[in-house]
Amino acid sequence: MEKEKPLIVITGPTAAGKTDFSIKLAKAIGGEIISADSMQVYRELDIGTDKISRDKMDGIPHYLIDVLRPDEYFSVADFVREADKAIREIRSRGKFPLIVGGTGFYIRALLFGLSPVPSADEKVRKKLSKFSTEELYSRLKKIDPEYALKIHSTDRKRIVRALEVYELTGKPLSSFKLPEKPRYDFYGYFLYRNRDELYRRINDRVDSQIERGLIEEAKKLLSYGKDITAFQALGYKEMLPYIEGKVSLEEAVRNLKRRTRQFAKRQFTWFKKEKGFKWINLSEVQEEEVINIIKSDLNKGGAL
Repeated sequence: MEKEKPLIVITGPTAAGKTDFSIKLAKAIGGEIISADSMQVYRELDIGTDKISRDKMDGIPHYLIDVLRPDEYFSVADFVREADKAIREIRSRGKFPLIVGGTGFYIRALLFGLSPVPSADEKVRKKLSKFSTEELYSRLKKIDPEYALKIHSTDRKRIVRALEVYELTGKPLSSFKLPEKPRYDFYGYFLYRNRDELYRRINDRVDSQIERGLIEEAKKLLSYGKDITAFQALGYKEMLPYIEGKVSLEEAVRNLKRRTRQFAKRQFTWFKKEKGFKWINLSEVQEEEVINIIKSDLNKGGAL
């Protein structure tokens, strides 16, 4: 019986070039792509998430892109379930499942499984919805300072989840340890660039997003309300104060560039703790060489 294809995980900081590279890799080895981006799962969030367009997919099937309305809830457990399904489908065709994206929490949950925390509870969420994000974060710092340090103070979705777990169990979320044994055989690659180059690419991306209509896209999302997950995503939450007339466009753009750089730093920090990832600097190594490195790794492991 033929051995099942291992997962190939392509991750790294935002604007490093994961998307373009993953298309080339998929073509080179016979792969299909599963997005590991917590925001690209939503329809109508195209410019702000720098979502790949159909024509740029170049015939490579993509999964977990454009599957939900902006006001629908999507948890890490939902991601693992849907990604597992896509992996089975891709393997059934004899292709390599390529997990591509920068949401470290999703990638870790897929590779190692979820910690045994309780599922969402609507009663608790309703109670928490009465408080501002600032008030909730202040409470989180008292009950779970370890987890509070890991997330941004405006990340309402994760703040609410941590408080919900505490309400249901009496234990801080950080006390629930993740499994250590992988659920899948995988080859992991963290693609990054030198800081100056990465920051230049981030600035160029933001300027391009504004030119392509990020503000108009954010305005359209307002029809779903300001409390949807979309307005926790980079790009939309920075444009909201501008749309409401609270800041100038220049300040909104400056804030978006700064917060995107901060996000990239958090991605570096997250993956420094993850096991099984080979770090490759795209400022110094050509993409063709990276593809050859991956092919060599797969050959050594008997997967190619």
